[in-house]
Amino acid sequence: MNDFSSALSSASSGLKAQSARLRHVSENIANADTPGYHRKIVSFDLSRDTGEVTIGRLSLDQSQLREIYDPSHPLADAKGNYDSSNVDLIIEIADAREAQRSYEANLKMLDQTRQMSSSLIELLRR
Repeated sequence: MNDFSSALSSASSGLKAQSARLRHVSENIANADTPGYHRKIVSFDLSRDTGEVTIGRLSLDQSQLREIYDPSHPLADAKGNYDSSNVDLIIEIADAREAQRSYEANLKMLDQTRQMSSSLIELLRR
């Protein structure tokens, strides 16, 4: 049963990690129009001993902020420009899709582990 529990803990840690990734992607999308906002990037760490995924360090994307010309904006400088965010919605949608598919794969792993343990219990009953 130890293999089943390690498979379940590995899959559940993957679910938690992808859930956190989706949370940060949604924050990025929500702040896409916030001036000066830097995109958040989530990293993952894999434990070689247990096979569990943990959320690594959260970092900010250091790419250049987009400069927008709008002299009427309260944050505009003397030239009429202000720094927008560096969030690219296409990248965020792609990240959300990847996180969704990884989440679904971990759910499938949980379901298959459950089915295998149920089958094993049925075999042991006979």
